[in-house]
Amino acid sequence: MNGAALALAAPASLLLGALLSLACGRRSGAAAWIALVAASFAAVAGITSAMAALSSGAGWSLETAWSLPWATFSVGMDGLSAFFLAFILALAVPAAAYGKGYLAHEGGSAWTSASWAFFQILVASMAVVVLARDGVLFLIAWEGMSVASFFLVIHDHRRREVRSDALVYLVATHLGAAALMAMFGLWGRGAGSLAFAALQGAPLSRTVAWVLFLLALAGFGSKAGLAPFHVWLPKAHPAAPSHVSALMSGVMIKMGIYGLMRFILLAGVPPAGWGYTLLGMGALSAVGGVLYALAQHDLKRLLAYHSVENVGIITMGLGAGLLARTAGMETVALAALCGALLHVLNHGLFKSLLFYSGGAAAHAAGTRDMERLGGLLRRMPVTGAAFLAGAAAICALPPFNGFVSEWLIYSGLFGGALRGAGTVSAVLFVTLPVLALVGGLALACFAKASGVVFLGEPRSEEAARCKEVSPWMTLPMAATALACAGVGLAAPWAVRLVAPAARALAGLSRAAAWGSPVGTGALSAVVIAGWMLVILTGVLLGLRRLLLRGKTVSEAPTWGCGYAAPTARMQYTASSFAQPLLAPLARLMRPSLRKKRPKGIFPERASFSSHYDDPADRGIFDPAVRLLERLAGALRPLQQGRLQVYLLYVLLTLVALLAWEVLT
Repeated sequence: MNGAALALAAPASLLLGALLSLACGRRSGAAAWIALVAASFAAVAGITSAMAALSSGAGWSLETAWSLPWATFSVGMDGLSAFFLAFILALAVPAAAYGKGYLAHEGGSAWTSASWAFFQILVASMAVVVLARDGVLFLIAWEGMSVASFFLVIHDHRRREVRSDALVYLVATHLGAAALMAMFGLWGRGAGSLAFAALQGAPLSRTVAWVLFLLALAGFGSKAGLAPFHVWLPKAHPAAPSHVSALMSGVMIKMGIYGLMRFILLAGVPPAGWGYTLLGMGALSAVGGVLYALAQHDLKRLLAYHSVENVGIITMGLGAGLLARTAGMETVALAALCGALLHVLNHGLFKSLLFYSGGAAAHAAGTRDMERLGGLLRRMPVTGAAFLAGAAAICALPPFNGFVSEWLIYSGLFGGALRGAGTVSAVLFVTLPVLALVGGLALACFAKASGVVFLGEPRSEEAARCKEVSPWMTLPMAATALACAGVGLAAPWAVRLVAPAARALAGLSRAAAWGSPVGTGALSAVVIAGWMLVILTGVLLGLRRLLLRGKTVSEAPTWGCGYAAPTARMQYTASSFAQPLLAPLARLMRPSLRKKRPKGIFPERASFSSHYDDPADRGIFDPAVRLLERLAGALRPLQQGRLQVYLLYVLLTLVALLAWEVLT
């Protein structure tokens, strides 16, 4: 079977699996098995095709006639598509396995079977998005991805807040889709076709190129969760089941990154202004995302804001790479672009791991409120260890994978600042402390999350009764944690995996002579040090086990600071941990505080709580929704409820289209 057949077999098997899962009805256990088998088959077929394309450097394309107007069924694979296809399908398998355990408590339900069908449709749609080589096919797959993910977000539809958050997501994703339709419409009109080959060769004036770029930024940026288009992400991801949160946050939002990269490849040589724009929006997303993550009490909402942060880091790498390309610094551009692409994979791995482990903790305790958790590491050792591994990876601590991609982005920024000249050098130099600030705040945030949730004493009866989750949930955690360590310890191979796509984005052909990306030499030394650390840790653990053999090991409570009977209320809360970092930014972040001060000599009650509203909500999204409501209200008289009136609308539309065709 050739590469094209294998690649197309992946979405086809998932769509067939979706139909079979839907037919299961109340036998949701069978639907889960079908989803897992279909995802596994798709992964084997799609990854085989993708790795063959990456290793040989030879892509493929397939085009056939289609009954839809203005379109052909055109698919293909190059380095960028191959990397993203393998990434999508590899992470879908552990998500399906984890979901089987996560949804097991729901019993037989037709709605759960439908949820498994939408899960497979989501994965298949993402695969078609990266394979599509025609604007119509791309938009159909994009819409399928959006609708399927909406039904996954609204899984717990009986809860009012879930329905509200899902509606926000539906509105935001279709606003983004409208921007993409406008982009393809404007671009295709000038090119005479919506085929990517025609779009790539179409001449663009400076003004039109900028309009297309801004539309792409709005459409793809909203899907990626790039600030200020991120308002849906902290709402939808916590509302969804944890395996869906992992797939959406770890994989689906990267379709926005893929879209931006594909647009850059099709649009030709990018102007420097695009690089500055991406760098600025990436910095805004990274800093804003980590600050609002630090302020959260809801564990899954905290993880969702960190997706905003990491999308910002990826976009910073992309922007730095484009700036270096315009300045003629090839190895610097390769370093930044390799870092951005590798961070796509790395974030998918460690964010999935964090949603698996954090979701398992919330699932076992029945709450996502960190102020009601605590002490879970003793009760859920596998889940706790997995969360700590994910925290180390997202904080870019070696030898985990987050370090590798951020090192390459740092190398690109340093190399560009030192080798560049003028504005490019100054901007890249100023970006360095921004990225360092984000890293420091991320470390503080996950010290808070890990400590408050997994260490100390339980803060509620539910947390005290927690037990380890089923192997269906712990095995995907263990596999993903090993993958995070594996990518970090095999960094040179990982860089080669993303090199073909990075070369294309840097404007270099495969045959062109080019040096190794800046920073890869030092990265190899860090990898060697990482292996030495792993070996040393194994030796010390083995030595400890040997020395303690046959001896009694006793446990005692830690020192209670002189208190004879300390309680969980004496521990740091999530709010108190973050307060020293957030207090200086109170005027900027404008928290809502609720205080009940102690009164009297022997006060009975006192309380304090804080809530941070996202400024993008109150400043952008809420006014936009109110405007849309007014516009919809103005059009309400057109909705007469009579079939004759609707047929008249159809007739008038056809006449208008015919007139447009004749006049143009």
